[in-house]
Amino acid sequence: MSTSASRMDRRAWASLLVLCGAVFLEGIDVAMLNVALPSIRADLGLSTGMLSGVISAYVLGYGGFMLLGGRTADLLGRRRVFLFWLTVFLVFSGLGGLATEGWMLLVARFVTGVASAFMAPAGLALVTAAFPAGPARTRALGVYAGTAAGGFSLGLVAGGLLTSLGWRWVFFAPVILSALLLAAAVPLVADPDAAGPRRGLRDFDLPGAFAVTGAMLLLVYGVVRLEHPGEGAALTAVVLAAGLLLLAAFTVIERRSPSPLVRLGVLRSAALVRTDASALLFIGAFAGFQFLMTLYLQELRGWTTWQTGLAMLVIGVDTVLAPTLTPRLVNRFGNPRVLLGGLVLAAVSYGLFLPVGLDWAYAVMFPIMALLGLAFSLAYGPLTMAATDGVDESEHGLAGGLLYTAIQFGTALGLSAVTAVQVAALGGGGSPEARLDALRTALAVPFAAAVAAALITAFGLRTRPARATEPAQAPIKTAA
Repeated sequence: MSTSASRMDRRAWASLLVLCGAVFLEGIDVAMLNVALPSIRADLGLSTGMLSGVISAYVLGYGGFMLLGGRTADLLGRRRVFLFWLTVFLVFSGLGGLATEGWMLLVARFVTGVASAFMAPAGLALVTAAFPAGPARTRALGVYAGTAAGGFSLGLVAGGLLTSLGWRWVFFAPVILSALLLAAAVPLVADPDAAGPRRGLRDFDLPGAFAVTGAMLLLVYGVVRLEHPGEGAALTAVVLAAGLLLLAAFTVIERRSPSPLVRLGVLRSAALVRTDASALLFIGAFAGFQFLMTLYLQELRGWTTWQTGLAMLVIGVDTVLAPTLTPRLVNRFGNPRVLLGGLVLAAVSYGLFLPVGLDWAYAVMFPIMALLGLAFSLAYGPLTMAATDGVDESEHGLAGGLLYTAIQFGTALGLSAVTAVQVAALGGGGSPEARLDALRTALAVPFAAAVAAALITAFGLRTRPARATEPAQAPIKTAA
């Protein structure tokens, strides 16, 4: 290897560490806040609705602006977009830590979600641009995906520790990490768009941007409202209908626009659609399961937040396995087969939890959670790899935006579905046995979602077998 090539390789891996730090920051930020919610309520005197809004505000910002964020990265430059919104993330995380009223937290979390919506697809596109297709990119994406998944798992424990020092540290710790990442990103993250033509607002589809952002905001808000099915069902239906109408208007705008925000032809890739559908179901299943297990361990078993975080820490084994084991398996067996194996293991894990009882020892739960951690190791990385596989390099930001939009919708839908099922199953019962029965019923939701994700992936494997020895799929043309 020449000296210049070796230098470029070192810079690419240094850049990857920075980008992994950013995606880790996003995961740990969400997980830490979840653990700190009871302390925030006690200190600021927030109502249940306001407390739920603190979580929903982030999901709204993230899901609502994700497609806009992905295409903006493609049009205006991935590095420029990444650095700007990392700065915004830093500032508003700090403002969240200084909040003295509930509305301040809502604003801070919404803008933080918007910042993540722009950072995530830009970061993924920067990773794929830094490494050529093949084993190097597979390994890099394995490390990146493992870091993302590990951030959420480790955040449960970090949130318990920081909350014991004061809930505001849940906001201030990401500020410190963001500042360190920003200082490292400026010299280390290369600009893959530097040699290409710069495009500005003239090439930006503003009507499409407003339409899709409004549609995403309304649809995510409608899904979040499903958590409380008895409260304003008519309004929920109106919100969802309005979101669908805006989505239809967006489709019409994109067909007529000379510079569409989302080139609809990219959706002709069956592999891309299957990947995003599987990601939505897989992440939705985990979000619902994690919520139900938190309720089970804390409310039914009386465990502390510390004990709950430590109990679920084993799921974070994917932090180690995803960057080490998964790339080797992908290179040997192919991405679709490894992904299918992970989804099947996830379905088995959720199925084993269906008969959970009040007297279950942790020794019974531990191997099932470890199996779920292995499932995450095998599924999350391949989903990230498949998101841009076969998509033209110039549309990797868009492809990343589509993936993360699916993930955010999956998170919102998974939480809303298990909450609605649990509330309906509980009825007026309040005894521990009745609550346990309702929880068991709701556990069927993540199990069914994981099974559906596995079936979708298996169908793709059957219709188009993928082998490790096959050449990479030809990129989808970007011409209209």
